[in-house]
Amino acid sequence: MREYAAEVIEDFIRQKVDESRSSGVVLGLSGGIDSAVTSKLCADALGPEKVLNLFLPSTSTPEADRKDAEDFCERFGMELKTVPINPALDSFKKMLPEMSDKQLQGNAAARCRMIVLFHYAKALDRVVMGTSNKSELLVGYFTKFGDGGADFCPIGDLYKTEVRELGKKLEIPKAIINKVPSAGLWKGQTDEGELGLNYDDLDAILLGIEMNLPNEAVAERTGLSLAMVEKVWSMHRSTVHKRKMPLIPKIGIRTLGLDWRE
Repeated sequence: MREYAAEVIEDFIRQKVDESRSSGVVLGLSGGIDSAVTSKLCADALGPEKVLNLFLPSTSTPEADRKDAEDFCERFGMELKTVPINPALDSFKKMLPEMSDKQLQGNAAARCRMIVLFHYAKALDRVVMGTSNKSELLVGYFTKFGDGGADFCPIGDLYKTEVRELGKKLEIPKAIINKVPSAGLWKGQTDEGELGLNYDDLDAILLGIEMNLPNEAVAERTGLSLAMVEKVWSMHRSTVHKRKMPLIPKIGIRTLGLDWRE
């Protein structure tokens, strides 16, 4: 991790909030490392009074996550509001019979949370800060228009392993830093279990891909199997659409998402 990462991110947060003419930020605080680091960076950049943390539990949310979120906000003097999303999820289950599938339920939960975040952002004249890290963004491990829905993504250029390092520097509680990564979308769900490899290995492979190395060179450099490298490469390539605005066919002089630079 670059030594200046926190300084760069905090400057980014101040700049984007100022450009947006917003009164502060809103973010989803899950009790995990990514959201805790994002929240602390926002507080350091803007002042804790301008950060609203929303804890958005479902029936599958561990009670330990609630306690960690509460302890975190108390420690750093930030506001925490809890909004259970169960009523909304129950309504979707009645509307959509296919919702018996746990992954579809998980996607719906992430999108319900996005709705709540943007509701409060609009009501309070604030912007939504996303909490996705570079590892998850690069392999599409997020719900489109769910946890991938945000105005800005402060830690989006930090791999998961770098977020952990920064968390220690920011004095995030050890209970959060050492927690097994999980979105809590269903009971027993873990990020690494879904991904099929741990974040240390994932980040090592992604760094090789970022360096434009061929898969064989990445495997040699990391000591991981070529099959594993090819799996990560496939995850990366098949989720390109999740990292871009919906594509528009070019007709005009300059086209959004193609050659209209902002």
